[in-house]
Formats: sequence, structure tokens, C-alpha cells
Amino acid sequence: MIPLRDVNPVSRTPVITYSIMALCGLVFAIQLGSGEGGFQSVFYSFGLIPAVLTNQAVLPAELSVLPAYLTVVTSMFLHGGFLHLAGNMLYLWVFSDNVEDRLGRGSFILFYLLCGIGAAAAQILPDPASRIPMVGASGAISGVLGAYLILFPHTRVVVALPLGPPLRMLRMRAITVLGLWFLLQLASSLLATSGQGGVAFRAHLGGFVTGLLLSSLFSSRIARG
Repeated sequence: MIPLRDVNPVSRTPVITYSIMALCGLVFAIQLGSGEGGFQSVFYSFGLIPAVLTNQAVLPAELSVLPAYLTVVTSMFLHGGFLHLAGNMLYLWVFSDNVEDRLGRGSFILFYLLCGIGAAAAQILPDPASRIPMVGASGAISGVLGAYLILFPHTRVVVALPLGPPLRMLRMRAITVLGLWFLLQLASSLLATSGQGGVAFRAHLGGFVTGLLLSSLFSSRIARG
């Protein structure tokens, strides 16, 4: 099930959402320009490595270019390949504009970063000695999905079902689309092999739950305004 767009207009241009998308694209272009060896090195220099963050490992001097705590943020703008980038940007494009519109631009920046931090914590805590770099905007975007579920549960989302040509197009409520997405992440997390690379499903779950919790806090603060 692939979300394509929602039926939920916004009252102003989602400048922050577009800026995040542009920054992720720019960083990916820089990654590609660094060559094959440089592409991998970027993950270790700017990706989030749990063992380094928890002081259980030390990077070689040539790769250690930032304090480990800053990689919690820089890792959100790195991607492992074009499909990784495209998938994340699609979800950001579909769901982020309305959340930004509801929370306001300044609050949305803080919300997005906090969701990314929540996602990182969910990935690190079960395996703080992991030396596998965590990269991608998925965790923070998962928080956006959690917020969308709380703020716009009954909004219709146009999805494509890739069951063979031609694609079948459906309109489904956001609570159904995002509920199924969450269940898929949960099942994938339970089936994933610990200690190996791949999709950071725990980060997806952590970001989503963080978004669920923070969306009510942020939106109620704005309402009291």
C-alpha cells in the first residue's frame, strides 16, 4: 500500500517541509559525489552509531568529525540509496504539510527534531553496543505520521495497491492507512534479526509513538495560544 496524496488542503505553504525535502536531496547529492568509498565513510562520520554515542566504541580519527551527540541530528538527513530517499520523501510529502500547518512552522521544527530523537532512543536502548550506523529521515517522519493520525484520523488518503498492473487506487481513512503501517512496522520489528543491518523498524515505532504523544501536547499548547 503506497500513499500518493491526501484530501486535506493547507492554509499556507509548508516551507519547513519543503526545506527538509530539499536538504535531504542536497545531502544525498553530496553523498553521491563523494564516490563509493566516500559514500560509506559519510555513514560513519555523520550517521548515528549507538556504540559511539554510548562511549562503547571510538571512531578512527579520520572519521570522527563531529561530537557523537550531534549525529542524532545529522543522521536524519542521510540516506542509504535512492529508493530509501524516495520512500521517505513520499511519506513526508503526503503527510507533513498538514502537520506543519496545524502546529506552525517554528513548533514543527522542534516537533520534527524531537521525533527524530525519540526514534533514535528506541533504536539505541535495546542494543547500545551496536556499531551499525543509523541513517535516514524515517524515524522523524514516523513521528509526523503519528501526529497525522491524532490530528486528522478521518481524512481520506489516496493509496495505490501494487497488486499487479494496473495499480488499484483507493481512498482510505488516515486511521486505517497509518494503523496498518504501524502494525507492519511492529510485525517487522518482531521478526527482524538483532545485530544486523537493514531497516530500523524500532526507530520507526519509537518515532511514531513520540509523534502520537507530542502532537496532543503541541496542538493543545497552540490552541491555548
